Amino acid sequence: MIEAIILIVARPGTEEKVYDTLRRHPQVKEVYRVYGEYDLLLRVEVSDIRELDDFHDNVLRRTGNIELTETMIASTYGSKE
Repeated sequence: MIEAIILIVARPGTEEKVYDTLRRHPQVKEVYRVYGEYDLLLRVEVSDIRELDDFHDNVLRRTGNIELTETMIASTYGSKE
C-alpha cells in the first residue's frame, strides 16, 4: 500500500466546495483545511503507484477549482516494521 500526502491550492472562495468533493473519494482517508500557502491537506491510501496515478489524473485533475497540487509519497525509511 502507498500512503501519500497531497497539498492543494484551491481557487479563492472555492475551498469548501473542493473539500466536500474530495472527502467523498474512498482513497481519501483524511482531509484538512490548513493555513498558509496551501488550502487543503489530503492523506490518501492507494494500493500501488498506478492507483495513485489514476487518482491524480481522474480525481484531482477533474475536480474543478484546484490550481496547484503537491504530492508527497510517505516512506518507510527508519520504520521498525
